[in-house]
Amino acid sequence: MVFALLSAALLVTGFVLRAEESALPGEVIVAEAEEVSDAPGTAEEAPAADAEESAIGDKAIGAGIAVGLAAAAGAIGMGIAVAKTSEATARQPEAEGKLRSSLMLGLVFIETAIIYALIVAILIIFVL
Repeated sequence: MVFALLSAALLVTGFVLRAEESALPGEVIVAEAEEVSDAPGTAEEAPAADAEESAIGDKAIGAGIAVGLAAAAGAIGMGIAVAKTSEATARQPEAEGKLRSSLMLGLVFIETAIIYALIVAILIIFVL
């Protein structure tokens, strides 16, 4: 469960960091005097850029938490479903076929909810 939370958070954070463009640490940025003088208002735009980067980070954290919680809840639900199906099969072995089909249908619904959470997280990052 912890692994699912961490992997989901790292996946979403990786998508956000890949989308951002930044200079490499060893890269030197050179600007001529004409370029600097032609760019009015750059001092006022710096706080807006910081706020935008903070908003992107907040979106990544929210999306990571959403996917992580959905994956954790889905894993718990799947574990309970498999345990109860195994218990029911042990009690009535002749009902194994019906139990298996019901189990598979339930697992599909649980996994669908997890995939919907992933889609919502991707929409949070790239659309909002």
